[in-house]
Amino acid sequence: MSQIKRMLEGKLYSCLVKDEIREKMFDNRGKFLDYFNATAFNDFSTREKLIKENFAKVGRNCCINKPFYCDYGCNISLGDNFYANFDCIFLDVNDIIIGNNVFLGPRVCIYTAGHPIDKDVRNAQLEYGKKVIIGNDVWIGGNVVINPGVKIGSNVVIGSGSVVINDIPDNVVAAGVPCRVIRQITNKDKIYWDKQADDFFKDLEKNKKK
Repeated sequence: MSQIKRMLEGKLYSCLVKDEIREKMFDNRGKFLDYFNATAFNDFSTREKLIKENFAKVGRNCCINKPFYCDYGCNISLGDNFYANFDCIFLDVNDIIIGNNVFLGPRVCIYTAGHPIDKDVRNAQLEYGKKVIIGNDVWIGGNVVINPGVKIGSNVVIGSGSVVINDIPDNVVAAGVPCRVIRQITNKDKIYWDKQADDFFKDLEKNKKK
C-alpha cells in the first residue's frame, strides 16, 4: 500500500518513505501557497480562482483571506458561502470537509495530522491523519483549534480560543479548553436576532429615502 493511501485511510505512514504522488502533491502545495499569499490584498478573484484549482471541491462564493497555509490543499472541500479570515492553517493530510455557510475567524487551525502517543513509534517518524467534518451554518471564532477526527454539527457557534477535541452536536453554542457545549441555540435566539436584523433593514431603508 502506498504512503499516500495509508495517509488518506488514517493509517500510520511515513514522510521518509518515497511516494511520488505525495511528493507531487507537496510540490503543488508549495506553488499554490506562493501564488496565493503573494496576491494583492484586494485581489479576491485570483485567490478564489487559485483555491478552485487546488482544492478538492469549492462551492459558490468562497473567500479565504491571506495569509493562508495548508499541507496539501487537495484534501480540502468547501461548500457554498465559505469565509476564512486572516492566518488560518489547515493541515489536510486527511480530508477536511466543510459545509455551506461556514465562517471562520482569524487564526483558526484545523488539524487532521496526528502523531502516536508512544514515544518509540513517534520517534520512528510515523504519523497519521483523521478527517475533520464541519456541517452547515457554522461560525467558528478566532484562534480556535480543531483537532484530528472531530465532527462539528450544523447550526453551531464555537467560541474564540476554544480547543475542540470531541464531536460537537447540532444547534449549540460551544466554547472552552477543552471545548464543551455551553447551551442550545433556541427559538429565543432567532426572535432576538430577527428583531436586530429588522431594525437594521428599517434604518437602511430610512436612510435611502433621505
